[in-house]
Amino acid sequence: MFILYFYDIKAINKKKFNRTKRRFYYHLHKLPLKKEYWKTKSTLMVPTKLEKIMDSFFKRFGKSIEVYKVLTESVEELE
Repeated sequence: MFILYFYDIKAINKKKFNRTKRRFYYHLHKLPLKKEYWKTKSTLMVPTKLEKIMDSFFKRFGKSIEVYKVLTESVEELE
């Protein structure tokens, strides 16, 4: 089982957007995530055992990051 996280950075102006983006990716790269967990720039796929870590990570950014999560058994790439 995996959890897909779809996220989008929200900000009122460019300065706040860039600050949030830098902070977000700085802390994201410090998490114990493998490179296979990244599907696109705004999507992460993690095993269910990392759900609490990821939820608390996204909560730290409050309304600056809009997040959706989906529970799935598999993901297939369409060509």
